[in-house]
Amino acid sequence: MPAVHHKLLLEEALQDSPQTRSLLSVFEEDAGTLTNYTNQLLQSMQRVFGAQNEMALATEQLSKQLLEYEKQNFALAKGDEEVINTLQQFAKSVEELNALHSELSTQIADKMVFPMVQFREKDLTEISTLKEIFSIATDEHEAAMVKYSRLPKKRENEKVKAEVVREVAYSRRKQHQAAMQYYCALNALQYRKRVAMLEPMLGYTHAQINFFKKGMELVSKKLDSFLNSVSNMNESIESQLEIDAEVMRSSQRELLSVDDSVYMPDHDQAAVSRALIQKAGYLNIRNKTGLVTTAWDRLFFFTQGGNLMCQPRGAVAGGMVLDLDNSSVMAVDCEDRRYCFQITSPNGKTSLILQAESKREYEEWICTLNNISRQIYLTDNPEAVAIKLHQTALQAVTPITSFEKRAEGSPNPDRAKPGGLPVTSQEAEKSSVSLEPEDLIVPGTPIQFDIMLPASEFLDQNRAGARRTNPFGETEEDDDESDTHDSLLQQVFAVRFLGSMAVRSGHTQEVIYEAMRQVLAARAIHNIFKTTESHLMISSSCIRLIDPQTQVTKISFQLQEVSEFAAHQENERLMGFVVRSSAEDDEPSFSVFVFESNTEGEKICYTINLAKEIADARKDPEALAQLMKSMPLTNDGKFLLLDNETGDTAETAGQEQQESEA
Repeated sequence: MPAVHHKLLLEEALQDSPQTRSLLSVFEEDAGTLTNYTNQLLQSMQRVFGAQNEMALATEQLSKQLLEYEKQNFALAKGDEEVINTLQQFAKSVEELNALHSELSTQIADKMVFPMVQFREKDLTEISTLKEIFSIATDEHEAAMVKYSRLPKKRENEKVKAEVVREVAYSRRKQHQAAMQYYCALNALQYRKRVAMLEPMLGYTHAQINFFKKGMELVSKKLDSFLNSVSNMNESIESQLEIDAEVMRSSQRELLSVDDSVYMPDHDQAAVSRALIQKAGYLNIRNKTGLVTTAWDRLFFFTQGGNLMCQPRGAVAGGMVLDLDNSSVMAVDCEDRRYCFQITSPNGKTSLILQAESKREYEEWICTLNNISRQIYLTDNPEAVAIKLHQTALQAVTPITSFEKRAEGSPNPDRAKPGGLPVTSQEAEKSSVSLEPEDLIVPGTPIQFDIMLPASEFLDQNRAGARRTNPFGETEEDDDESDTHDSLLQQVFAVRFLGSMAVRSGHTQEVIYEAMRQVLAARAIHNIFKTTESHLMISSSCIRLIDPQTQVTKISFQLQEVSEFAAHQENERLMGFVVRSSAEDDEPSFSVFVFESNTEGEKICYTINLAKEIADARKDPEALAQLMKSMPLTNDGKFLLLDNETGDTAETAGQEQQESEA
């Protein structure tokens, strides 16, 4: 028995991937070809039936006409009894032959034409009907997904959301059922078309043999073995069809017995896998349709090597969308849609904004694309490397043996500590002793990832008569005495706050490095990519973190409270400083604040160091005069350092690098 090599898998009906749709199109093309051929074959069979039926009617008419010879009034042929008897015998023979032709015509109609008509009207019409039902269910599911994708993120209505989710689940279940019925019918058609082709010809051949059996016994014996083999094959195909149909019915019942949460978006129970190097699934992509208008399209995306591919429905293969090597991936807020993220090429000229269906898909896509951007797929065992990197991120929050071991593994162990204050002999003696991470930071210390300004403080800073801080050093008419002193130095840097945490010690740079390590590791583990740009203003009396939109000071530290500061030894854009705070009767407490800058962290550390020198020099007018002579000054008497980073250049850099490179 010939086997059926191609089948539509019911397990893939729910995902409805382009690969499955492509295979489905092959089955639909095969069904269309079969329909055209069946119509042509049925016309030929009906023509044979018409000819045979006409033959039966013709022989019947001939038999009657032969019997009419006796009733004819021939003037010259009276008494021709032999002719009459002969014709009557012919009429009897023709009548018997007519009975055989009538029987043959009936057998052709029942065993050849009727099965083919039944196959066309039942099986092929069922395929066409199921195709229309599947198409309608698909359109309803697409409409429901569009409505779900447009759910607002900021003003979320639980009742509307629940209604839309139920609509998506209902349409998805309806599409799933229609797809499985359609797939089962197409799979069964591969068997039924064989039966439909063989059964009519088998009936036709049997009818012909029965017709000629009296005069063709020898011929019928020669065809018996062949017809028996054809009959056996037909029975075997029908038996296999019944077995496969039962398996498909059982699989269909099992797949439909799952919980309704399978059909609901954003209800994934499985844990997020952060070590993937391949990913595939449907995403919404934002496309510009005009200068200010955009449209979202739901397409199937997948990764292949270091490329992001997209395969529209009906396409044979996917096309490359973006090269992911060294690209950046970050979460973004876009048009009040949830689960949006942006992919930007290394040169910043190409970017895509995509939307995932659920939170789990959203996090897995970001982790997978970040893994690919690191070119893990080029290693000998990329899965193991991805798992190792993930385990390394998990181990990053556990204490390491000592800072000496970390310095040995550093690619720049001899690099000078940037921006630090002069180390005293007592501090040098302390630093010579190997410090454990537990000596610097208490294990389990909470980390703050953002600085939120209390509402009361925001109102206080914006009441009538209050002064807003200007990052460019310009002051209003009611400047107080502290701002007059700060006029010797005011420098602004564009930074992003990464986190802060309490520490035990505040006089070593190692505590800053350890805090940086724990903050970056915590951000990697908790998948926190989004950061907000702020302005760090350093003056000769204080350090302020300012909101660039409202010019409101988020947090401020007096310069004498800053006990230590340093830039990262490997990532030049990272820096941090230690702030000392103390109550009247309590011991002083220390906190480390970690930032990422658009420029080198050493420049910020240099500015803080200069601000401390100016603050110390104010106590000695001669020292201050000497310092002003050694440093270049602006026209208004301020110390000339670097250009402010809050202009257009910094804004452009901030837009391209809103995600922390840490």
